[in-house]
Amino acid sequence: MPRSPEMQPDSPSLSRRSLLRGAAAVLGGLVIGIELPARRARADEPQASGAAVNAFVHVPAQGPVSLIMPAVEMGQGVYTSQAMCMAEELDIGLDQVQAIAAPPDRERYGHPIFYVQATGGSTTTMAWTEPLRKAGATARAMLVAAAADAWNVPASELTTEQGVITHRPTGRTVRYGEVADRAAALPPPANVALKSPDQFRLIGTRAKRIDTPDKVTGKTVYGIDVMRPGMKFAALMASPVLGGKVEHVDQSPALKVAGVRQVVVLDDMVAVVGDNTWAAEQGLRALDIAWAAGPNATLDQAQLWADTEKASEGPGVTVRKEGDAAGKLRSGTVVEATYELPFLAHTSMETQNCTVHVHDGGCEIWVGTQVPGFAQAGAAQVLGIPPEKVTVHNHLIGGGFGGRLEAAPIVTATRIAQKVDGPVKVIWSREQDIRQDMFRPLYHNRLKARVENGRITAWQHRVTGPSILARWLPPAFKDGIDSDAIDGAAEPPYALGDMLVEYIRHENVVPFSFWRGVGPNSTVFSVESFLDRIARQSNTDPLTLRRGMLEKNPRGLAVLNAAAAKAVWDKPVAASPFGSRTGRGLSLMHAFGSLLACVAEVAVTDRGDVRVTKVVVAADVGRVINPDTVIAQIQGGVVFGIAAVLHNRITFAGGEVEQSNFNDYRLLRINEMPTIEVELLSSPEASGGIGEPGTVIVQPAVANAVYAATGVQLTRMPLDASLLAKSV
Repeated sequence: MPRSPEMQPDSPSLSRRSLLRGAAAVLGGLVIGIELPARRARADEPQASGAAVNAFVHVPAQGPVSLIMPAVEMGQGVYTSQAMCMAEELDIGLDQVQAIAAPPDRERYGHPIFYVQATGGSTTTMAWTEPLRKAGATARAMLVAAAADAWNVPASELTTEQGVITHRPTGRTVRYGEVADRAAALPPPANVALKSPDQFRLIGTRAKRIDTPDKVTGKTVYGIDVMRPGMKFAALMASPVLGGKVEHVDQSPALKVAGVRQVVVLDDMVAVVGDNTWAAEQGLRALDIAWAAGPNATLDQAQLWADTEKASEGPGVTVRKEGDAAGKLRSGTVVEATYELPFLAHTSMETQNCTVHVHDGGCEIWVGTQVPGFAQAGAAQVLGIPPEKVTVHNHLIGGGFGGRLEAAPIVTATRIAQKVDGPVKVIWSREQDIRQDMFRPLYHNRLKARVENGRITAWQHRVTGPSILARWLPPAFKDGIDSDAIDGAAEPPYALGDMLVEYIRHENVVPFSFWRGVGPNSTVFSVESFLDRIARQSNTDPLTLRRGMLEKNPRGLAVLNAAAAKAVWDKPVAASPFGSRTGRGLSLMHAFGSLLACVAEVAVTDRGDVRVTKVVVAADVGRVINPDTVIAQIQGGVVFGIAAVLHNRITFAGGEVEQSNFNDYRLLRINEMPTIEVELLSSPEASGGIGEPGTVIVQPAVANAVYAATGVQLTRMPLDASLLAKSV
């Protein structure tokens, strides 16, 4: 989910004193909240009701400080980084923080950038660092003021550490909890000073993640782990042909399976409900289902590619125009290329699942979702009840990658659950998780450049593909431009002379959604691959070419030089036991508020098999909250991205997805893991995002390394071993 340039964050302010006092009266102790912008981004996300404060920090008389986590934890470490921001200013340790997931409530926990309640787009740190620091600093100021009032001493004589207030002249101490009630009666300060970086005790340190202990001991309950009294289990199957409908079902074979209790037949899918998952799955396999294929029975991958390519030749919307790029590209030395990226599935470790109990005019949902508000609204619409009658218990997520930014699975589970007496857990098999996914869109990029004396003087980039934002976040789709689709194309890090960037919206019938790396997957891959083609055709070193275009971008040049130095760019790639041909490729990106450069080394066999042997990444992500989290996210993104460039694609034949499991939708295997080295550059800039950049930056670096090793450039993902074998 991208950060739209039209939707910049307003500065959150502290909640009104009356609301704070009201919450404190209910909870006891001190409650600190943040007032967020109240504008609505999507009409289908429910409004808040009642007068409850958007409590973020609660300092009780006894026990740990509670922090309502505005962003969802799905492995990216945000519970820890969010807690660090608040705890830094409150002067407590991470072991004194209790993390609590925010309930569905956009008005109180809506994203300060997007104005919807969502976690995605590598925006959590950008959005929440400042508000959470302010909340922690405000709580500390009020607790100190309460202690000063109780002791009748100046607040300036008090210090804080690990939740204890100390009066330096007398040595008196008091725990936060002992003055929390007194602090709640004080007016919150209008403005509060935040620490300077030299005062940080937590921010910037390698902090241990607060969610790790429960994961290690098995206490963590993901959505798929939920158990409810009297719960049944459901396995489902949707039409194998996209958009198909149920024509006829013979339920009798399934009802004969031990443990099967019920068959739920909907217009577009069938679910079998049983005492356990095994019974439900066996019952599903026993069913005799006749499907009406519908209008997509002839949907074919070759036609999808052809339609997109044809659309790319039509008129587009101008995203950026500087000078006369079109005129300059009519003469001189012009290089041209197209790059295409396929549909991709999300394939998180935890397949889609949702437990729903419809009862007494309301509904309870247990799920791991990146969009709790949309989940609540979607279920309410299915049942025809007000959103406030839908309770969503949000759990930690076993991998999101954008796949849980949609409420469709929750809607599906609710449709099934309303036919079932009691709670029912609906679990997607891996096959259904892949075949019925909402895929990363198919993209087409067409680039042209004029090269004069080794420098690019004119540049044209046309991006063709569907618009996620027109459906998902309409305010970000403005003037016919999807700001996600062109992210990485509209503002590349280089000086490219006269520029013309265009967007062509081309929709197809395939359901699509965000995928880790979102728009820059397409644009950065295309830009960085194209630069290597230009370098090769102009007999210029790829690093030298890029350096020459970064004279006015010192941050970009710094990360590029750091990656090149760490990878020893000028030294030949060592021989590899994995393949006789070796190569090294690089790439640079500026997206999600972060700058990254990557150097990848590959070995290629005579058969065309590719092994990535080493990856070096240098990153400037602004101020780092937790270095370990940043490094881990880059490493995870690199693995995700390598699988995409080497193996992954979703294709259609006869209206059906041809892939079904990890045998034909390959993930990177443990024996294929390269060495990954990450260098973080110190930066005073505002914190950027890091959940997705690793996936984006590694793909063109690997492709460029293969180009260097074989002379064959990848123009349509993933790599085709047969093409590489022909280059021997």
